[in-house]
Amino acid sequence: MKLKMKIPTLLIFGYAFLYMPILFLIIFSFNKSLFPGIWAGFSLKWYYELFSNDVLWQAVKTSIQIAAISATGAVLLGTMGALALDRFKNFKGRMLFSLLSSAPLVMPEIILGISLLLMFVICEQWFGIPSKRGMVTVTIAHITLAMSYVVLIVQSRLADFDTSLEESALDLGAKPLRAVFSITIPLISPAILAAWLLSFALSLDDVVIASFLTGAQSTTLPILIFSSVKLGITPEINALATILVGTMSLIITAIGFCLYKYKRKTSSMGKNG
Repeated sequence: MKLKMKIPTLLIFGYAFLYMPILFLIIFSFNKSLFPGIWAGFSLKWYYELFSNDVLWQAVKTSIQIAAISATGAVLLGTMGALALDRFKNFKGRMLFSLLSSAPLVMPEIILGISLLLMFVICEQWFGIPSKRGMVTVTIAHITLAMSYVVLIVQSRLADFDTSLEESALDLGAKPLRAVFSITIPLISPAILAAWLLSFALSLDDVVIASFLTGAQSTTLPILIFSSVKLGITPEINALATILVGTMSLIITAIGFCLYKYKRKTSSMGKNG
């Protein structure tokens, strides 16, 4: 009985420890004072200044573009890698491919950033590409990092996949590629969506790798915030963080609602069938 009483208390304390700082950040984004932690009254001053800060919004735009492209590329490559590891058990080099796919998961980001920087410098000297460090180099690096997470998530979903559905489609005359796109991909789409969202968040949050590979004209939002710490973060950052938290919360809520409706629809169809 005492254990049952302690568990909800610990959960409440844990969630409060995680989300109270975000709540304070949202509250102080409406603070009139320039100094954090000192409440001087309600004001929308920092939101007005935020929308007139072109440098900050350019960094936001760059970060979202890189995150969207890298998440999509990582999902495409990672899903193909997971399918290869799950469907082809005995091809030569499978163990090496599996190790290389999971290497960025355990490798420190600073090592990954330095190694990619050296690779891009050598490629520029030998082949002339990339001509400069910027969005392209950061995007390739983020794809390399996120692809490992995609392989892990999709492969774990494929481990519980009922292969008899694919076999039935093949018996009915479908070609293997058609069976994959018509049967496998729709059934593992929740895992693919989760992998895309995780890849997007990883790219949007990255500082270490981007600090090695970004250029003057492609500064991401985390790099801009990190570089401004020395001069002090203005409440404009609080306002921007509030907008990002609200936007992400709405997107996650919408996705969760769609998945809930989809599950209810499929369960009702199964009962009626």
